[in-house]
Amino acid sequence: MKKLTTPLTDNMAADLKAGDRVLINGTLIVARDAAHKMGLNLDLKGQIIFYAGPAPGPGGKLVGSIGPTTASRMDPFTIPLLERGLKGMIGKGGRSREVREVLKKYKAVYFVATGGAAALLGQAVKHAEVIAYPELGPEAVLKLEVLDFPAIVAYDVHGGDVFAK
Repeated sequence: MKKLTTPLTDNMAADLKAGDRVLINGTLIVARDAAHKMGLNLDLKGQIIFYAGPAPGPGGKLVGSIGPTTASRMDPFTIPLLERGLKGMIGKGGRSREVREVLKKYKAVYFVATGGAAALLGQAVKHAEVIAYPELGPEAVLKLEVLDFPAIVAYDVHGGDVFAK
């Protein structure tokens, strides 16, 4: 198990191999379809975007359970975000050939999180706040502070592909 702390660097990404299990600490940006279509006008350098659907937490917490959503829906928006310094994405399922190839160019990584484990993933969230598009409700852009958020490297910067194994 490898521990990662955001923001990610080129060297950190290069040290990861498809199939590596990781625990992520630091900041994750949560953004889904609607926010991607509106444009993510954020500083993305070294950041990881988590494609997820959060459920409200108990006692008024912004986030309770939070599970990954299908990442391929964000494929049309991925290259411009990588050009702006995005270093990682977390979702579920495979990505297009174009995205897999461009990850090598921009030294970025795609992680998968276990679908159906939203309650477990939610336990890793220590703080959450809306940072863009509050009008989108559950699809607003969030900033999460996470501790030991579990994920698996699906595509690495060397062309490794966990789905091909």
